Amino acid sequence: MYLHRHIEKILKKAEKQTKVILLTGARQVGKSTSIREIFQDYEYITLDDENELGLALTDRTLFFKDRNFPLIIDEVQYAKELMRAIKLVSDKSDKKGQIFITGSQTYELLSTASESLAGRITILEMSSLSCREIFHVPFCDAMLPTEEYIEQRKKHMIPYTKLWERIHRGSMPELLDEERDWEWFYRDYIRTYIERDVRKIVNIKDEMKFRSFLVSIAARSGQLLIYQDVAYDVGVDVKTVKNWLSVVAASGLIKMIHPYHNNAIKRAIKTPKLYFMDTGLLCYFVGWKTYQTAQNGAMAGNIFETFVVSEIIKSYINAGNSTDQIYYYRDKDKKEIDLLIEEENVLYPIEIKKGAAVSRDWIKNFSVLDKIKEKTVGNGAVICQVDKTIPITQSVTALPVEYI
Repeated sequence: MYLHRHIEKILKKAEKQTKVILLTGARQVGKSTSIREIFQDYEYITLDDENELGLALTDRTLFFKDRNFPLIIDEVQYAKELMRAIKLVSDKSDKKGQIFITGSQTYELLSTASESLAGRITILEMSSLSCREIFHVPFCDAMLPTEEYIEQRKKHMIPYTKLWERIHRGSMPELLDEERDWEWFYRDYIRTYIERDVRKIVNIKDEMKFRSFLVSIAARSGQLLIYQDVAYDVGVDVKTVKNWLSVVAASGLIKMIHPYHNNAIKRAIKTPKLYFMDTGLLCYFVGWKTYQTAQNGAMAGNIFETFVVSEIIKSYINAGNSTDQIYYYRDKDKKEIDLLIEEENVLYPIEIKKGAAVSRDWIKNFSVLDKIKEKTVGNGAVICQVDKTIPITQSVTALPVEYI
């Protein structure tokens, strides 16, 4: 049975805005399923079909001959050369929503689409399932700890039962089937990812080193990303690490959160933090085979933080909003704020804690934002495992994870 996705509203809006819509995202997050379900009157083509792919690569005019529009072209990353032909076809009519194209993200795909179809294309990203989607929560706003947001979110409150089991199992649609073997799924997922995606983008001479690289960055999810440390772990140079990171980030497996910089903050560091977008994949890489080992292991805090950050990012993606305004704060005195969201010149600090015993000590670093005189500091939040909202100060509230 089809599970309705929160991005559906944005996709329908995009259909009325531009001639071509590109939906990108990691493998198996549900791009093809959703597009085919929502736009059932579109003719569907997949470049997984060798015949269709061969035609797309060798004779693009013939590829579009006798097609019925509107049209869906799936797995377009295999034939980026189609973009020029898509431009020519779309220019024959002023009609919006002529062609939907989907593909796993790559820098080449995004740059080719942007250049070839400038002014004609909307580019959207799809993530794996959010907890809101899994628990059928209809609320679709991007997370922001304002009083208005908290009040509206409260109206759609559904408990996230068996939270750590959900964190460990991950958010891939196929794993909603409880009969699907968790370890087999991720083993096959990584094999397919490396063999079908990565090999087409970079020349991996040593597949085992790339797998070691994936394990190394998984172990650093929720932490500062020190390139030299990863390079030392894997046995490659820093240039290779940065190249591989760009590939993994573009494919939608991870997100890089950059530190907040401002002229008033002289001691802010410039190192990014890395987060896996799927905690099931993270647990698979670091070897936590049960939710109990994930919940009680040495990485439990980082896994919980990864889960919360990925859920917040998903709320922005599903609302059609940019994630560029999501930062973290850390200075050379090691004062850190887990997330800092900027909207309309207002900074909203967010701390993430695995525990449930609320402490004012959790928000002791929020005061560093007072030195940024040209910005307003809005309400803050601590997202943790409390079972109800708890005021910490007049402007900071401890929120259950259900409020994401």
